[in-house]
Amino acid sequence: MNLDLDEKIAIVTGGASNIGRAISMNLAKEGANVIVADLDTEQGQITSGAANQQYSGEVIFQQCDVTDTKNVKSLFEMTVGKYGAVDVLVNAVGWDELQYFTATEPNFWDKIIEINFKGVLNCSFEALKIMNTKGSGSIVSISSDASKQGEPREAVYGAMKAGVNSFMKTIAKENGRYGVRCNTVCPGVTIPEDDTEVGDSSMWKNIDSMFTQEQLAKIAKTLPLKKIGRPQDVANAVLFLASNKVAGHITGQVLSVSGGYSMV
Repeated sequence: MNLDLDEKIAIVTGGASNIGRAISMNLAKEGANVIVADLDTEQGQITSGAANQQYSGEVIFQQCDVTDTKNVKSLFEMTVGKYGAVDVLVNAVGWDELQYFTATEPNFWDKIIEINFKGVLNCSFEALKIMNTKGSGSIVSISSDASKQGEPREAVYGAMKAGVNSFMKTIAKENGRYGVRCNTVCPGVTIPEDDTEVGDSSMWKNIDSMFTQEQLAKIAKTLPLKKIGRPQDVANAVLFLASNKVAGHITGQVLSVSGGYSMV
């Protein structure tokens, strides 16, 4: 199916590895020009290089810290200077360490808040200024089913992702009159295909530190679809929501992509 994303301009934050990489590759495959915005230069260059070899869309890497407002502003200025517009923003940056809340400290909370929530605010703010003027655009933020269910060892992370859900609904209501759609995708447990898909700073660099293989097998058994999610599962949903052709009447939605873990 033609999703009408050919030559669209897309920024994917956290686009260098895991879910972000799959999203970047999906968009490039559809012919979009993609800016992979990430702190990880090595993985960012691997992703952009692979996409450029395989697909028609131009993919470039831009190092960016989404918690730094000046850095984010420069990212969007560079994109508009090069391409003249931003049609799609995917807020895919995310980070956590699984710990019980009572074992954490305020500096850990601050890091979770900055990366998972304020990063979305920073990038969406810059994107909306451009999209509202243009009269069209799609913002898709990656949240988590932990935002709906309340997950042990993810207290602050889940709270910030719940904040993302609410924020995206609000900006959908505020900016729909400008032709801008804002939606959220909530993955469940989603693991990389292999270690080459993530960099040293990724929360999934050592999967066993997050979940043991035995735990993953148990999680899979509890899900209606009986399988753990992979990055492509999430990327497919993002591609759908990014496309005005097939999702042009969808905004303010929070879509779970979790094998049936959450059915709210």
